[in-house]
Amino acid sequence: MARKTPANKSSKKTAKGVINALILVISCLVAFGCLVLPDILSDQNEAVRIGQVAPQEITAPFSITFESKVFTDEARKEAAAGVEPIFLPADPGIAKAQLEILNNAIYFFTSVRNDKFSTRQQKINDMRSAAKLTLKDEAYEAILNLTDEDWQAVSTEANRVLELVLRDSIRNDQIGRVRSNLPAVIDFGFKSDQTQLITMIVSPLIVPTSLFSETQTQQARETARNSVEPITRQIMAGEVLVRRGQIIGLADLESLNVFGLGEPENRTNLLITSGILVAVCGLICVTYYNRRRKFQALMENRTIVMLAIFFLVFLALARFLVLDRTVIPWIFPVAAFGLTVAIVLRVETGILMSMLLAILIVFGHPRDMELALFYILPTFAGIFVIGRARRISSFIGAGLVVSLVGIALVLIFRIGDSFTDWLGLVSLIASALLNGLASGTLTILFEYIFSFVLDIPTALQLMDISRPDHPLMQQVLQTMPGSYQHSLQVSNLAEQAAEAIGADRLLVRVGALYHDVGKSENPGFFVENQARGSVDSHDDISPEIAAATIIKHITDGVALAKRYRLPSRVIDFIREHHGTMLTRYQYGKALSAAENPDEVDPEMFRYPGPAPRSKETAILMLADGTEAISRAQNSHSDEEILDAINAIINTCKDAGQFDNTDLTLKDISTIRDSFFKTLQRSYHPRIQYPETRRGKTEPVNVTNQTQTPAEN
Repeated sequence: MARKTPANKSSKKTAKGVINALILVISCLVAFGCLVLPDILSDQNEAVRIGQVAPQEITAPFSITFESKVFTDEARKEAAAGVEPIFLPADPGIAKAQLEILNNAIYFFTSVRNDKFSTRQQKINDMRSAAKLTLKDEAYEAILNLTDEDWQAVSTEANRVLELVLRDSIRNDQIGRVRSNLPAVIDFGFKSDQTQLITMIVSPLIVPTSLFSETQTQQARETARNSVEPITRQIMAGEVLVRRGQIIGLADLESLNVFGLGEPENRTNLLITSGILVAVCGLICVTYYNRRRKFQALMENRTIVMLAIFFLVFLALARFLVLDRTVIPWIFPVAAFGLTVAIVLRVETGILMSMLLAILIVFGHPRDMELALFYILPTFAGIFVIGRARRISSFIGAGLVVSLVGIALVLIFRIGDSFTDWLGLVSLIASALLNGLASGTLTILFEYIFSFVLDIPTALQLMDISRPDHPLMQQVLQTMPGSYQHSLQVSNLAEQAAEAIGADRLLVRVGALYHDVGKSENPGFFVENQARGSVDSHDDISPEIAAATIIKHITDGVALAKRYRLPSRVIDFIREHHGTMLTRYQYGKALSAAENPDEVDPEMFRYPGPAPRSKETAILMLADGTEAISRAQNSHSDEEILDAINAIINTCKDAGQFDNTDLTLKDISTIRDSFFKTLQRSYHPRIQYPETRRGKTEPVNVTNQTQTPAEN
């Protein structure tokens, strides 16, 4: 098998670094677009106009008190409108002029009446020529029909009525009322047709005698306007300036302009600030990435791409569809992102990425501080509560904690807020509750997607495949019970040691249960599955064939694991639990049988490996070897147990099996102590109980005996 040269490793590392850098650049560009495009594409980039429908709710970013020109102008207009029009005193000259017109018309009408040479129609036409007093034809007919005596009486009464009416002060708006009241002023001794004729003659001559004074009225109104003091307006931070769907009025536009929200947003400033924020977030990610190079899963390009897509989907949904709503931002389950990343990758990764996500989501929002804390703190609390998420109840508990912390933040920011009524407060509390429940529920789905795409086993998945009713585990139980018991004992050893050094104990336990699954393809070949008293050490076949058969349980196990879709991390335990060690028994037999030991090729007896690449698989290698030696020994004193453990550790360490792991000397010492304590408890002294014969209990000698696991 060809080994990778340092040059190949270096070039591969460089290529991976270039790909990761490209992923980061693309992610930063997409994040930058998510920050700036919603504002550029929205109506906020156009000047707000009077009568326009507000596309979104806009709140005051800070408190301010200012002189409202709109309110002041409205108050001054009301004051000026309240001033009554000013009219001049009645002018006698106007009355005299109208009387003169009437007298001239009466004189002319009398002359026409007395004209004996004109026809009736000519007389009517002549009376029409009286330009200053134009009457209807029926009035002219009535004048001609009167006798001289009646005409004299009518003309005299008309003169009297006009003089009487014009003595009063008549304004322009009073003319109609005066004209309609004329019949009441005429002497009741006249007939109705004569009264109607007098009314028709006098009505056109009634004009205003008290004229409107434009100058005096304007002066009075100006005085009233100036008497109104400027009106100040106070707006508190968070107060709603314009609600979504509201028609914008003058006062609304003024309040928006005070905060600089009425004019199009300065795109240059938006681009600069957004670019700086995205660059800072990218720098933080690069720093974190470089500090966590030992975390293998985070180094994979596939993981980084998946994390970037997950991050950007949440960011885009929030910026384009959620943030400009009234209540939906408090429902948007940002915590589901942090919980998923914390479970699948690392807790600190979930905390960091969820904090960056929250900052980018709320950037530029009027309630950015409130909303940022609403997204960050519940997420942190949920991450701390959910832990490794080994049970469905963990997701429910985390969701409830997210809800409770969110409700607490709503109460902190909204109680005492004069601009949030009780209905609004209840709506936000319900939104926070729904947020937590949705976060806990969606995390289950997102965890499954991440686990499937990235091939990273989650706690729930590991718990599921470790159940005895799993099809592959059933095959192990039915075909090789001895190997299954061995796997159980190895899992107990490895799990305790993993917990002692802070490794993933659940992963170690599941890996230990499946590490020898390949033996199920040929179970009878292995000693632990053979019947007691008929152990076959395979001395009748060549050491090379025996070694190849033993080694084959590695490749068979990998094939079975892939067939049953076990996670790659679990398959690593199958590949690495023997590392690149030799099958020592068969190799020793081959050396003994060979005439020239140098002709024996050790590679024919070497496991394919690779050597352990994680603490977890290294622990399994040690536990597997320790359990095998301990089981093979007939006596289990403390010294023998400790010697067996040290022998396995030294053998593996001298063979370089730990070179690709980050095990420290302290870790190895801790593992040694854990193995010793576990084996010491496993091989404890037992009491031989008295036997029962013929229904009676006969006393026997009670002695302390040390028994092997097979005898327990």
